[in-house]
Amino acid sequence: MAITKYICHRKPERSFHIHGHQFPVCARCTGFYTGLLVYLIYTLIYKHGYDLNMLIISIILMIPVAIDGFTQYFGLRESTNNLRFITGFIGGIGLIIFLKIIIRWILYVL
Repeated sequence: MAITKYICHRKPERSFHIHGHQFPVCARCTGFYTGLLVYLIYTLIYKHGYDLNMLIISIILMIPVAIDGFTQYFGLRESTNNLRFITGFIGGIGLIIFLKIIIRWILYVL
């Protein structure tokens, strides 16, 4: 999994382990990718529009992961892997909604 070193820091203390084997990405990235996948599956079953309200919701969903990441980065507190996963999951949903809106708006304008 050499490509994972380019998309995640993969620090062992910030990664999940199963039976002594480290996940290929950290807890936060695991949450992001899980959130992305869950939302994409959700949209296959339930359709909804992508308007300004959804853009605002997507930004709100990305706030917890930003707060968790920045407060940890600046040494204000130490996050846990479970919190990293949860905020990553929520942020992943927000990110995919945001990307879908931007892509649709770009395609609509072009």
